[in-house]
Amino acid sequence: MPKNTHDADVAFIRALAELLNENDLTELQVKRDYAESDSLNVRVSRKPPQQVVAAPAPAHVVPAPVANPAPAAVANPGASDSGEDPAAHPGAVTSPMVGTVYMQAEPGAPAFITVGASISEGDTLLIVEAMKTMNHIPAPRGGTVKRILVGDGDAVEFGAPLVIIE
Repeated sequence: MPKNTHDADVAFIRALAELLNENDLTELQVKRDYAESDSLNVRVSRKPPQQVVAAPAPAHVVPAPVANPAPAAVANPGASDSGEDPAAHPGAVTSPMVGTVYMQAEPGAPAFITVGASISEGDTLLIVEAMKTMNHIPAPRGGTVKRILVGDGDAVEFGAPLVIIE
């Protein structure tokens, strides 16, 4: 009789697996009681199909900051534009993370920096929000803000130039 019960249990588990697939379920759990002290507890599960739809979205957002330095350069007509890459400038401050730039502490507040402003080492240049955390980006050295390469609300990637300080 144990062999017969074993065969019936295997058939029962196969039927559950088929039910799982036919109904597009990810998990099914059943307890089958045979006697007072004899039961079968079965849990059949499968991984849902991996959909990587959300992963490409940040990749499409990340290249946008590369196009943004040109409008920022137009907004700063006094800045010299020799056609070179702002990231290669010795006074460039780059983003330490991927995120969204905020130029002031809160809406309506004055901006942390402006072109031509004199700053000291450690002063907050701007904020980069990453994963709902506001990260203050400090000035790595003192000097004068020559160019602001990003705008409020712009998306930035790791290593993107933010500001040029001389």
